[in-house]
Amino acid sequence: MGLFAGYSSGYLYKIVKGTDWKKISLKTAFMFPSVLFAIFFVLNALIWGEKSSGAVPFGTMFALVLLWFGISLPLVFLGSFLGFKTPALEDPVKTNKIPRPIPLQPWYIHPLFAMLFGGILPYGAVFVELFFILTSVWLNQFYYIFGFLFLVFVILLVTCAEITIVLCYFQLCSEDYRWWWRSYLNSGASALYLYLYAIFYFCTKLEITKLVSGILYFGYMSIIAYAFFILTGTIGFCACFWFVRKIYSSVKID
Repeated sequence: MGLFAGYSSGYLYKIVKGTDWKKISLKTAFMFPSVLFAIFFVLNALIWGEKSSGAVPFGTMFALVLLWFGISLPLVFLGSFLGFKTPALEDPVKTNKIPRPIPLQPWYIHPLFAMLFGGILPYGAVFVELFFILTSVWLNQFYYIFGFLFLVFVILLVTCAEITIVLCYFQLCSEDYRWWWRSYLNSGASALYLYLYAIFYFCTKLEITKLVSGILYFGYMSIIAYAFFILTGTIGFCACFWFVRKIYSSVKID
């Protein structure tokens, strides 16, 4: 997957007129895996301290690091190089070199409100399924409705795309052109609701009394929430990127 991640980041970096593709390659290779590895290493150290048989051996940890730096990192650089060398999409319209002043925005365009509103709908799409997944993971229950899980994933894709496009449209109508990170955060905010539900699930469904067990739970749920943030944010950004190109390609310039 490092090859595809590097290619997509390098290609997108070229579209936005970036020049230092090596810098973006390093960020692609380390930003997501390093956070996961750091959390996993701390949690595994706690398990070591408890002398549990579930701890991952040091040799396996070293093998994971070796795979990361020896295989994943070169593949990310290769993919980023290929993506940066690919001819970029042409902008449908010319961009002003001088940024236009942004007028005073209405209250419903405020970034905080847009994030809270944009995140709750994607979370609502997976709320029911999330309960069964957490139950199967933490209460040792069987999970076998993978067909329904795929359907929920499709609903999540559609919901993230639609809500971010709507919010992006209102933002552009208010003459605020700073949609790039807003589109990512609007749908990615659903990870906040996921983590809040994880806290609620911990307090109501689990009977965990040991400190280490609680840290393990919130550590692994932090990994899941972070991955969910990356997923939903990417869906929202890609949808808005397609939407903005479509509407501006329809603009007639005399």
